[in-house]
Amino acid sequence: MYIEQAFKPFEIHIQELDHWEKRPHQHNFFELVYIDKGKGMQCINSMEFQYVAGNIFLLPPLDCHSYKIKEKTTFYFIRFTDVYFTREALNSRYDEWFKKLSYVLSNYNKVTGDIIKNQSRLERELLVNMIKQMHHEYLSKDEYSETIIESLMVSILNFLARNIEKGYVGDSQHKDYKFGEMIRYIQLNIYDKEKITLEHLANEFNVSPTYFSEYFKKHSEYSFQEYIMKSKLKLAENYFKHSEFSVKEIAYKLGFTDSSHLSKTFKKNYGLTIQEFKKGDMQVCAG
Repeated sequence: MYIEQAFKPFEIHIQELDHWEKRPHQHNFFELVYIDKGKGMQCINSMEFQYVAGNIFLLPPLDCHSYKIKEKTTFYFIRFTDVYFTREALNSRYDEWFKKLSYVLSNYNKVTGDIIKNQSRLERELLVNMIKQMHHEYLSKDEYSETIIESLMVSILNFLARNIEKGYVGDSQHKDYKFGEMIRYIQLNIYDKEKITLEHLANEFNVSPTYFSEYFKKHSEYSFQEYIMKSKLKLAENYFKHSEFSVKEIAYKLGFTDSSHLSKTFKKNYGLTIQEFKKGDMQVCAG
């Protein structure tokens, strides 16, 4: 087994294991796991998924995970800590980065198992090559490495976002193609309150507002307004957990009237104040 660590905000660990040892849970922003060799079972929050060479998994923070190794396995663990995603580190790019990250973290659990769902060999190879190139740049640590790593991370995030979207939109399209397109449109425009009004969406899909509401409710477990609110609150969770934005800033970004409106809505839906949620946002991981 060997472990390599580069810059403090990032950790890239390569481990070859024939059995899994319990490790202390680290509150990372998220972790990418690439299986270079081997096979076995991945356990996430008491659920099990088979893994084989070539699989790529996304593990957001607070998910408890471990592995049942059936054949000696080489893991690439790419771990990003909260330190990397700070205003100081990202400067003017902080807002756009966090929107992309929050989207990924808010929707990953709609797509379980391997992150690449479309079985595209080329796409998987590109993503694997980017992961390995990141590792190479960590070892190089020359004057270009930081910029190259950042560019690779942008590309990886876009791969993740696209495959997550394909997964949950595809599930919606199994119910009805138009409903899948509605979900896609809402998620892509969730930060633009003008584009996710009932009137705008009805016009976008060439139906009346009444028909849109009834159609949405028919194909979803929530009403249209409930879906919008729950989507925004899921994004808010990640802002509260990991970002440096104030409640007032988060309320503005997500289209709430003000911080009081967001706070009251959060308390109504979660039964906790935002402060209580932040304090209680820890759990012990068995893996």
